[in-house]
Amino acid sequence: MESLYNVFKRRGYTRRDFLKSALLIASTIGMGPSFLPQVVKALESKPKPQVLWLSFQSCLGCTQSILNSTSIVPADVLSEYISLEYHETLMFSHRSKEAMDLQKGRYVLVLEGSLPVDGGFYCTGGGRSAEEILKSLMDGAGLILALGSCASWGGIAHAEPNPTKAVAVDEILKHKRVVKLPGCPPVGDVIVSVIASFVVTGKPPEVDGEGRPRVFYGQTIHDRCYRRPFYDAGKFVGSFEGEDAQRGYCLYRMGCKGPITRNACATVRWNGGLSFPIQSGHPCFGCSEADFWDRGFIYRPLSVVEEGFSWKEALAGALIGTALGYGTAYINKKLGGG
Repeated sequence: MESLYNVFKRRGYTRRDFLKSALLIASTIGMGPSFLPQVVKALESKPKPQVLWLSFQSCLGCTQSILNSTSIVPADVLSEYISLEYHETLMFSHRSKEAMDLQKGRYVLVLEGSLPVDGGFYCTGGGRSAEEILKSLMDGAGLILALGSCASWGGIAHAEPNPTKAVAVDEILKHKRVVKLPGCPPVGDVIVSVIASFVVTGKPPEVDGEGRPRVFYGQTIHDRCYRRPFYDAGKFVGSFEGEDAQRGYCLYRMGCKGPITRNACATVRWNGGLSFPIQSGHPCFGCSEADFWDRGFIYRPLSVVEEGFSWKEALAGALIGTALGYGTAYINKKLGGG
């Protein structure tokens, strides 16, 4: 099986092009320039990762997200970036799951969507339930990815009243290490980078207490947001049509959930690093956090405590927003004589 470097050469790219992508991969997964030789060697010599991609109760937004990821590797290389052995939607390969020559301990099992556990008949394939299919393929995987908020937390299908009794994949794989990449959908470059990290290191990435890679989910969007200085200065958008919005002030009062949302949107961004929702003028509604779909108040600020938040989240939002944001706005108003 060929390496990623061989794909670059076959596609007509130069050594410089390959090194540029290798450097982007190294930096994105949290490895500094000193690790570049290690990354280059791995991408030159190790075969492309075999990927087995299963879709359950999902909208396929996660699939679309990785197909739109072209800032790390060129668009025509992305289709060959991995050895996609099975994907029921894309079907690059027409073999059945059982007929594939998977290398035990080395293939990546990508799981998109939640699993219904009420009777096993809401999501089936070949006469088998989603749970049966998953359990038949989990043992040989070197890396198991719960891709998106549906696979990570249960997602929209898990929303009240949850008619299919949808659950996150780690509810089924209780004794397996599952790496979660939540988001609706997750950033495409994050998906590519986590798979690249597995190729380079041969092991899953370091994760937090929720099973999310620290390098991408270690900080809140608020921590890295370019509008944070406006927040600290107490300058907030009060209306989407107002001058405050045109000036790019902080969207906290418009319901932004950045202070409690862990994701790489503000750093990696979307569409080749072009933008992310806050940069485009819309508040973050916390799509990478559990149960965001049942909170029902996208445009209400975190200082308004609502049912559905844990006390930890509610206190964090109230303290951050009220004590710092509103307090700073009040001080600025007084200092300015307003």
